Amino acid sequence: MSDKTSPARFTGGCQCGAVRFSAEGLKRPSICHCRMCQKAFAAPYGALVYAEKVVWTRGEPKRFQSSANVKRGFCGDCGTPLAYEWDGKIDLSICAFDDPAAHPPAMQLAEESRIPWCESTAGLPTRTPEQKAKYAPLMAANSSYQHPDHDTAEWPVAPQR
Repeated sequence: MSDKTSPARFTGGCQCGAVRFSAEGLKRPSICHCRMCQKAFAAPYGALVYAEKVVWTRGEPKRFQSSANVKRGFCGDCGTPLAYEWDGKIDLSICAFDDPAAHPPAMQLAEESRIPWCESTAGLPTRTPEQKAKYAPLMAANSSYQHPDHDTAEWPVAPQR
């Protein structure tokens, strides 16, 4: 996705499924390295895309006033970061979309706050085929309670552990 506005409608939501959205007019996908995004996402950066139109189709995010001009929207049940609201506008968390790969970042913001090791993470080693095979049974036995990456008619509550 470039800086052009996308005419398509995209859906997404939080990890538990309590909050779902539909968005149109997406543009300016970016990653922001500012310290507020780092803390809000508990990650090296926040990946966001501007949306001209957002409809909350299930539930609504809770909001935290993170600065004088910005509110951060998140799921009050599972904590998933969902929105960056500013000046009557809204950016949505790219990884909250059902298909985050459809919104590749086209620019970086607040690069002066970028954590230095971010530049080298793509070169980190991955598990060997032997290590992957060793952990495959554990991973296969791990049941996910995460909401699927598509809209559902109902929101099933995950069993409590």
